[in-house]
Amino acid sequence: MATGAGQPLKTTRPSSFSRASSPSFSPSSSSSASPSLAPGVRIGANGAAFVSSGIPDLDRILGGGFLVGSVVMVMEDGNAPHHLLLLRNFMSQGIVHGQSVLFAGPTTEPRFFLGTLPSPVVQKEGVKIMHDTSDVQDKEKGLRIAWQYKKYFGEQNTVDSHNRDKKQEFSSDFDLRKPLERHLLNSQNIECISTLDAIDLTKLQNHCSTFVSKLSRKDAVNLNAGRIAIQSLCAPQCGYFEKDWDILSFIRSLRAMVRSSNAVAVITFPASVLSNSISKRWQHLADTLLSVRAIPDEDKDLAKLLTGYQDMVGFLHVHKVAQFNSQVPVILDASTFSLKLQKRRSLVLERLNQAPVEGSSGVSYGTSGSCSSSTGSPLDF
Repeated sequence: MATGAGQPLKTTRPSSFSRASSPSFSPSSSSSASPSLAPGVRIGANGAAFVSSGIPDLDRILGGGFLVGSVVMVMEDGNAPHHLLLLRNFMSQGIVHGQSVLFAGPTTEPRFFLGTLPSPVVQKEGVKIMHDTSDVQDKEKGLRIAWQYKKYFGEQNTVDSHNRDKKQEFSSDFDLRKPLERHLLNSQNIECISTLDAIDLTKLQNHCSTFVSKLSRKDAVNLNAGRIAIQSLCAPQCGYFEKDWDILSFIRSLRAMVRSSNAVAVITFPASVLSNSISKRWQHLADTLLSVRAIPDEDKDLAKLLTGYQDMVGFLHVHKVAQFNSQVPVILDASTFSLKLQKRRSLVLERLNQAPVEGSSGVSYGTSGSCSSSTGSPLDF
């Protein structure tokens, strides 16, 4: 609107406060558009979405599990197939949650690998009910406050029990001795690809692209997740084994596809068959980097050094932890953990503890971050 001759036309623009008060920026409208989480997906700190690794202890160590949109790499041990324990639990967790799973391995019939996936441990309802009842009785016995606070405590306990049940649904304990039920393996959400006779990675890349396209992040209504499991990507029996740069190009492409989707990719590879420079490039492309190592049979020196040596099956080392939406580095209490079989069926991770030395009080000390002297004299820095 002109105010006079020769004066420029002035237009009024709404301020940021007026834009914030408009219906399109109202809190109610933003909350109504929030995505609904599918089973097996959990929102952690800074709005990052997680899926379970299939090992509850590993989820706790990594701060919630595997980040959606990340690439996880596991360096194999050439003397033992311990990496398959992580890969099987990762796939089983996704199948139990009804998530889409894509598996690729250097085998003639990759679908036979599904027969080795473990089944979740079934808890007895009677034992669980008795345990919950005893906990409630103990809390009521120790509660000596006014009745209005008791009501608040009861509501808080209900919320805690709901969160605990939700956590159990997110991550399951798997029985390595019991295979997964057959009706779960017949799902249409499971794809298997053989990389044994492939002369290049074009077929695998096309399958990954098609798989990831179904899990676009543009769908803000239902936040579902998918899992890509690739076993021994640079195995010597594959036709593309000596094409190091082609494999690196595939990893970069897969990382870009996964980053813009609701998928998680886990890749295992034998680092011993790669050159040092190529192996470092692989590790640099990983968002989360793990390595597994078997324990030598009857290592008497190691048995004297560590407690619980007879129950260990290997070691797991955490080299790098994925991190999105944050600039604060992840600092772990320990980076090396022992792989154990609980009751000879479920995988658990424990920090390494030093065995008590002869003549000591018998107290075990953590090997990480512990500073002690055999003579008891103060340390000089």
